[in-house]
Amino acid sequence: MGIIIKPIVTEKLTAQGEKLNRYGFIVSREANKLQIKTAVEQMYNVTVDDVNTVNYHGKKKSRFTKAGLLRGRANHFKKAYVTLAGEDKIDFYSNI
Repeated sequence: MGIIIKPIVTEKLTAQGEKLNRYGFIVSREANKLQIKTAVEQMYNVTVDDVNTVNYHGKKKSRFTKAGLLRGRANHFKKAYVTLAGEDKIDFYSNI
């Protein structure tokens, strides 16, 4: 499995991409900042200035069904916020 799992495309990060040149990705939980930086640079042909990471713990969830109470949890995941250097841009919509 690769380091970058998928990009995060939300209104907030789209606005940050336009103003601050910052983009978000869901990444492998074992990846460190240097690995994330090289993966983004190779995949999108840009220069990365800064990488910030956030680890999310999966929330516990439960629901009532005919069979009774079902319990589980959402998956743990890691987000990476990548700031690009200079005038570099990433267009997530180019291949649609």
